[in-house]
Amino acid sequence: MKSCKKKQSRVLDIGFGTGILPSKLYDNGHHIDGLDFSPSMISIAQSKMPKANLIEWDISNGLPDIIKVNKYDSIISTYALHHLSDEDKLILLKNFLSLLSENGKILIGDISFQTKEQLQTCKYNSIDYWDEEEFYFVYDEINSHLQNFCKCEFHPISHCGGVFIISR
Repeated sequence: MKSCKKKQSRVLDIGFGTGILPSKLYDNGHHIDGLDFSPSMISIAQSKMPKANLIEWDISNGLPDIIKVNKYDSIISTYALHHLSDEDKLILLKNFLSLLSENGKILIGDISFQTKEQLQTCKYNSIDYWDEEEFYFVYDEINSHLQNFCKCEFHPISHCGGVFIISR
C-alpha cells in the first residue's frame, strides 16, 4: 500500500479497538486519528500511541466535525463497518472519499463476499451462529453504487472475508 509507505502520512482508523493495527503505523512515524465507541478500548490504544488523536465516537452518527476538516492518505477500518446498514455504509464511504488526499485510499477488511449468492451460502452453512444484526459487505452491490465516482476493488481473503480498496 503506497500511501502507508509514505513517511508521515495521515491515517484515519475507524473502529481501531485496542490499536493493534494503527500502533504499527504510529510506530513507523504516521499521524493517526481514530474513532471508536469504547472508552476502555481507547484507553488501551492511547497507551500504545500517546500522541494519536483518538476520539470516542459512534460511527453510526456519521463523522465528527473535527475529522471532516482533515485530509487523509489512508482511511482504514477492520471489522467495524458491518454494524452499519448497507445504506449507512454507502453514505459513510462517500463521506470518506471527500476526506482523501490526492492519491489517498480507503482500506476495509471485514466479513465480506463477492456476490449476494456467496453471502447466502455462508449464511445457510452458518445459520446456528449467524448474527442477523450485522450487515456484511457484498462487493457487487457496493461497487454498483460507487462505480460512477470512484474505483472499488475487492480482494477475497477467505470464504467469508476480504479487503476493499477504494480510491477516487
